[in-house]
Amino acid sequence: MLNGPTPAVGAPAPTAGVGRQVLRRLRGRPSAVAAAGVLALLVLLALTAPLFAHLTGQDPNAYHDELVDSARGGVPIGSFGGISADHWLGVEPGNGRDLFTRLLYGARISLLVALGATVVQVLIGIAAGLAAALGNRFVGRFVGGVTDVMIALPMLVLAIALTAVVPPDFPRPLLLILVLGLLGWGSTARVVRAQTLALRGLDFVEAARLAGNGTLRVARRELLPSLAAPVITYAAIMVPSNIVGEASLSFLGVGVKPPTPSWGQMLSSAQTWFRADPTYVLLPAGLLFATVLAFTVLGDAVRTALDPREGSRLRVGTRKERKA
Repeated sequence: MLNGPTPAVGAPAPTAGVGRQVLRRLRGRPSAVAAAGVLALLVLLALTAPLFAHLTGQDPNAYHDELVDSARGGVPIGSFGGISADHWLGVEPGNGRDLFTRLLYGARISLLVALGATVVQVLIGIAAGLAAALGNRFVGRFVGGVTDVMIALPMLVLAIALTAVVPPDFPRPLLLILVLGLLGWGSTARVVRAQTLALRGLDFVEAARLAGNGTLRVARRELLPSLAAPVITYAAIMVPSNIVGEASLSFLGVGVKPPTPSWGQMLSSAQTWFRADPTYVLLPAGLLFATVLAFTVLGDAVRTALDPREGSRLRVGTRKERKA
């Protein structure tokens, strides 16, 4: 590095200090702590869904016709959707499948698709953004034009078309990851391109070029570490968008296919039961809302914590409060 003393042997890396500073800022925001707690609990429940299914003795795909009232069109027997000691959140109307285990398995699908699609979007977006910023004029214009087209395309309409023409035996979660990822990388590429253009004229990048490093080496060793903060921030914002995208496609019938549970699929079938069994509508809708809200709040907190100007703003505000 050109600026600053050489770190002593055994001294913590600068990124480690930045990481501790970010964590300290996140811990200082009650909303971020609450959102992280909600997401941690949700991920834990999703990962342990088979364990809960074993403990409760409920198969998420097993029908229980004796738990629904056929005379009333399949409405669950009992209060609040048939809640009982065996079925903690009741059963699905019409077929009597255990709602608790299906919600947990549905969380696995929603989180898997959202996180997988975000990874695909980030990888393609970084590659495209760096190519547009560091390539020659032809490459920059070509990649920039493709990026603008991807941003302008109606993603939901294209996703519906692509998922509808794929053979039904293709794994639907993988299909949703690929469709959402391949159609949603444009905004990430634009962010990476703008940040790279701002960074490539700085001293440490010019020094790396003068030292004889090629473009790929400069991008990998000098630019990518500096791009981590904006990319992580934008990725945290994309996750809830992908959760809604998966739920929308499953709601429209082109996402996850039965009997695999999905929150969007459950909402799609619940629209005919919202009067007779409102619990069946409120539970997946409430979980979807809480998950998206938690990711949004945490993403905003991460953006604020990674902002290098946040610390100075906090110090200025503290000094003003003390003077007052």
